[in-house]
Amino acid sequence: MRTISRRRFLQLSALTGSTLLMGDLANRIIGSTRNQQLAHAAEPIKIGIIDPLTGPYKTSSIHDVHGANVAVDLFNKRGGVIGRPVVILEGDDASNPEQAVQVATKFIKEDRVDALMGTFNGECALAVSALAQKENKLFMVTGASIPELSGSSCNLQTFVFMPNAPMMANAVAPYLVKAYGTRWSMITADNMDGKAMAQAMSTASQAHNVELVGEIMMPFGSTDFSSVLEEAKKKEPTAIILNIYGWDLVHALRGYTKLGLAKDKIGVGGMLGGEQIGRPLGYANNAGIWGLIWDPKIQTEGSKRFIQAVIDKYNHTPTSRCYLGYAAMTQILEAMERAGSTDTPALIKTLAGHEFDGLKTGKSVFQASNHQHVQDVLVGEAYGKELGLGHYKILATAAGESALGTHADTSCKL
Repeated sequence: MRTISRRRFLQLSALTGSTLLMGDLANRIIGSTRNQQLAHAAEPIKIGIIDPLTGPYKTSSIHDVHGANVAVDLFNKRGGVIGRPVVILEGDDASNPEQAVQVATKFIKEDRVDALMGTFNGECALAVSALAQKENKLFMVTGASIPELSGSSCNLQTFVFMPNAPMMANAVAPYLVKAYGTRWSMITADNMDGKAMAQAMSTASQAHNVELVGEIMMPFGSTDFSSVLEEAKKKEPTAIILNIYGWDLVHALRGYTKLGLAKDKIGVGGMLGGEQIGRPLGYANNAGIWGLIWDPKIQTEGSKRFIQAVIDKYNHTPTSRCYLGYAAMTQILEAMERAGSTDTPALIKTLAGHEFDGLKTGKSVFQASNHQHVQDVLVGEAYGKELGLGHYKILATAAGESALGTHADTSCKL
């Protein structure tokens, strides 16, 4: 048998040990790389946002997307959802239902999104909702307030995060009466949104013996309200109710201030306002009493975290439309985590009847019977000067059940 010297033995041992060490290191590197590749290769969860990114609702829609982006960032920073990164796809419906369906169809058929959210225009929301039902795809409505979405045209696939028009009107009507009296004239946008607002305000006012002395219809997208405000003034109302939104509402309030109607003891207000209206107006032109979806003066823990996250990303305090995008996206992604899946039936099951933190004082819940988000509705008085965080003094918070009222729509048949 051949013998080897001690020196040679040590040399061979060192060489063998190095080889084993290098092999182990190589295996660890390869394993680590494989894990990174698997994580990187994980198919992203895709959420398609359909909003009017152009047209009279564009400013509010941009805030909706901002809020959704903040929510997605927070989930992705902690590893995504069910081990997958989340991405947002944006589509412009331009407040046109045909375009909304085209965008939604592309999202579903070509981009293979896992869920849809968004829409402000009522006609667009109904069109996308019908498509979502046909294609069995979850659709979370963030901006449209027409009651049909959780009423006569409800379906299993559609959840409505936005308070509907009757909820908003029930909350604000008593405060309009208290501040301005019971003789109202209305200016209404000639579209489904405006008509839903007008119907809700008219119904809510009946309990307060309001006399409606006139209503003027205006084309959606109007910029000059001087003549119709003058016409409404001739009816000698105590308040002019504006059943309009977006840049239409901004232009109307500028006209109200320019004509000095407040000096004539004619109040102004309506179902829906918020920071997204107050900021383009500026403090000098903001006026009236409004229903508010959310306000930055809400200081719950969840609300404070949301405010800080928006400031960190966009360097501005969030609006209520930013709130809707953030909170609605959060509910979609949390539902996927609870279900452990992006499968639509599983998401419907975990969302229906689910109670959650809606970033408000009272509880938030998706009613199992119609998928309407029942939530607090705020009432705010607009100020012509800065008032802490934002343009509005909070007059009241109507709890979700009280905002529903005694005549809630029960026509939904899921």
